[in-house]
Amino acid sequence: MYHAIVFFPLIGALVAGLFGRLIGARASEYVTTACLAFAALLSWGVFIEGGEAVRVQVATWFTAGDLTVDWAFRIDTLTRVMLVVVTSVSTLVHLYSIGYMHEDPHRPRFFAYLSLFTFAMLMLVTADNLVQMFFGWEGVGLASYLLIGFWYEKPSANAAAMKAFIVNRVGDFGFSLGIFLVFVLFGAVGFDGIFPRVGEFKDATFHFLGYDWHALTLACLLLFMGAMGKSAQFLLHTWLPDAMEGPTPVSALIHAATMVTAGVFMVARLSPLFELAPNAQAVVMLFGATTAFFAATIGLVQNDIKRIVAYSTCSQLGYMFVAMGAGAYSVGMFHLFTHAFFKALLFLGAGSVIHAMHHEQDIRNMGGLKDRIPFTYVVMTIGTLALTGFPLTAGYFSKDAIIESAFAAHNPFALYAFLMTVVAALLTSFYSWRLVFKTFHGEPHDHHHYEQAHESPLVMLIPLGVLAAGSILAGFPFKEVFTGHGVGEFFRDSLKMNPHILEEMHHLPVWVPYLPTVMMALGFVIAWLFYISRPYLPVELAHQHQGLYQFLLNKWYFDELYDIIFVRPAKWLGRFLWKKGDGFVIDGFGPDGVSARVLDVTRNVVKLQTGYLYHYAFAMLIGVAGLITWFIFGTGAH
Repeated sequence: MYHAIVFFPLIGALVAGLFGRLIGARASEYVTTACLAFAALLSWGVFIEGGEAVRVQVATWFTAGDLTVDWAFRIDTLTRVMLVVVTSVSTLVHLYSIGYMHEDPHRPRFFAYLSLFTFAMLMLVTADNLVQMFFGWEGVGLASYLLIGFWYEKPSANAAAMKAFIVNRVGDFGFSLGIFLVFVLFGAVGFDGIFPRVGEFKDATFHFLGYDWHALTLACLLLFMGAMGKSAQFLLHTWLPDAMEGPTPVSALIHAATMVTAGVFMVARLSPLFELAPNAQAVVMLFGATTAFFAATIGLVQNDIKRIVAYSTCSQLGYMFVAMGAGAYSVGMFHLFTHAFFKALLFLGAGSVIHAMHHEQDIRNMGGLKDRIPFTYVVMTIGTLALTGFPLTAGYFSKDAIIESAFAAHNPFALYAFLMTVVAALLTSFYSWRLVFKTFHGEPHDHHHYEQAHESPLVMLIPLGVLAAGSILAGFPFKEVFTGHGVGEFFRDSLKMNPHILEEMHHLPVWVPYLPTVMMALGFVIAWLFYISRPYLPVELAHQHQGLYQFLLNKWYFDELYDIIFVRPAKWLGRFLWKKGDGFVIDGFGPDGVSARVLDVTRNVVKLQTGYLYHYAFAMLIGVAGLITWFIFGTGAH
């Protein structure tokens, strides 16, 4: 069963990728979607069945000295949650893509990439050791590069794909160093060889860069560096909004439930290490809280419908890391679980809007679409309610639990995280309703596209309906499982929870649980005032605070800053080595120097080779005469 879950997406990818031209686009769509649907059904069966953790050996991957790496599946509660999330969202994205990509001539390649991505993600979440996890980690990086740059004839798509790939390599370098350090400490990379021995290294140190570091803290910081890149955390976040250059289903798959959550999953999987590295937990909470606030501020002024949702994803990932830093790993996984449904819904809903508006993505050119695409309006409203934490929706239970965990935590940055997540809740509500009001309410701004707008085909609406149901039903039924008193028993085989955090979350001051809901309502009221009641206010506010508006519109100028710090010096160094190093030194002293002179000499020598015998005889005669002359005069000198 576990083999089928992991390998059926790979089979679909191989069929569509290798035989897509032979069997046709329609058959490629059906084969890949059917393979994912089968894997999703099996995943739900495994999740509902539950049971003890099992290890499924596939093969021995390689052996090098003392290092033996198996290819094996680790199936525990954490894995079962991720299997459901990955396969369910991927299946719905495949189904949705049949309608969304119906005009694209390269559909077999697209569906092959989607299935390959899903296979790599399943390899990551089922990994039994760090090396196998790294294989899946790099696999999703490769697949995301292919998907973001799928429309490779667009320079912007190529640039976005390269940016995502390069920025993630920065994080992956730290991740690989973290794996090396874990192997140095434990002499193993398998989780069964690491977790039971974590206590032995509670006070161990490691000499690195001239300092003696707490070994587990250093290992966790390096591993978290990988999570920062993959999950687009502050400083390594710049690739995620640019990744919107890919087709909309790619955005839903990569930025909703799969690749960007890989970093969150990795921290949860390695919770036994992080629990003994409190300073690393502090760093995780600091970056998570900063990202939650930072990305939300940028989302306030964005006008591209997909980029607004992308910055929302970045912010929500920050929430998840706040829970990880608090030691409430199950709470972070709860938000990962619920977020997968409503964020995939918002991305695919945005795709439905773009489809209706003939590829228009600027919300300033929309308006009044609730009358033209009512089903899309309803489901996107449901997704917005869940994202903002409206009572009884999925996001209400998971996001509010994260804010409560930040208040209850004993992390040095707990108060900072609590304040940032509360403020981010207000900002999230504002920019989410801003998107809904400017897109679906008011007067249409582009009458030509408005008149031609129509609802998406059924094959696109079915996934939206399923995700809308998940955005409501994924919360309350699972609340006790992820945040209740029995969570320790439920996750006992996979998470090392902070022993006090969940208990303290149930004994908070009475105002704390209500504060996120107040922020949600306040954000809605402000958005209604700005974009429905008095739509002239945002324009006046932007003119009055032009500096702040431009600061947020230009994403805190991180791209410009990185261009000055990294890109321009790299270009200057490359040009210097090209012109001076390669051109002047190597070519000057090589091909254009010594080599050129040798060629000149040989060319002149070759001219002496005429091929006539009497010329050679004459040359020999001159040589003999010269030799005799030297001999006579040389002897006479003595």
